[in-house]
Amino acid sequence: MNTRIIKSDKITETVKKLFVDCNYFIGDDILNALKNARDTEKTDVAKSVLSQIIENDEIAADEQIPMCQDTGMAVLFVEYGDKVCVDGDFEEAVQEGVRRAYIDGYLRKSIVDDPVFDRVNTKDNTPAIIHTKIVSGDKIKITAGGKGFGSENMSAIKMLSPSYGVEGVKSFILETVKNAGPNPCPPIVVGVGIGGTFERSAQLAKKATFRSIDTENPDPRYAELEKELLEEINKMGFGPAGLGGATTALGVNIETSPTHIAGMPVAVNICCHAARHKSAVI
Repeated sequence: MNTRIIKSDKITETVKKLFVDCNYFIGDDILNALKNARDTEKTDVAKSVLSQIIENDEIAADEQIPMCQDTGMAVLFVEYGDKVCVDGDFEEAVQEGVRRAYIDGYLRKSIVDDPVFDRVNTKDNTPAIIHTKIVSGDKIKITAGGKGFGSENMSAIKMLSPSYGVEGVKSFILETVKNAGPNPCPPIVVGVGIGGTFERSAQLAKKATFRSIDTENPDPRYAELEKELLEEINKMGFGPAGLGGATTALGVNIETSPTHIAGMPVAVNICCHAARHKSAVI
């Protein structure tokens, strides 16, 4: 297979569109889940909150405006084909796409240059977080999303020993969601990363929030665990906007990775109902 050349301008244009679109247009998986939850909720308050969320998402799409004032920190998962050569600087092309999306799309700029001392706004929402994986082929797949921090701040990671087993994993996940309570703007999407190392499990948890909630883990054991956790979380009763109800979470997605014999890292990344993410293949 010959090497395929992709112009850096194409990367920039694609990234810009992904971030504008993911902030304006809610995913069908989330919208369908919200509608189903509204139809099955028992209380008028819960039904009303879900109806308002749905109306908000529909207005955002119709008027092409952000569905939420917190348009998030830009995060990208990139599958980079090994037969691709980008004509230019790939990372700068991505950052420029983010820059144009947040400026031209009138998205809130939320990034500060130093995390502790200066905390001066970069004024264009860069730099983005880019996770890159080299894959076979002559294409580049980009999945992009804006991660708001009302939910990000509720996330957690724990280095469990293998002796904790599946019950220990479940206990930590449920404890994390319970401690988050109404703070992450429920109904939420819960991304779980299990395995790898400290940083790998966190990356997997974030990637899990980018997966459609109408899919399940291909391993039936983890698929069953996803369903069980979703059921237990919804029994907590926080409900839409934390005002009570049967819909605290819309979905639980689990991603896993091989790990060391002595460890069992578990990360929980909580995402609000906006769950912004879009993908494109170049």
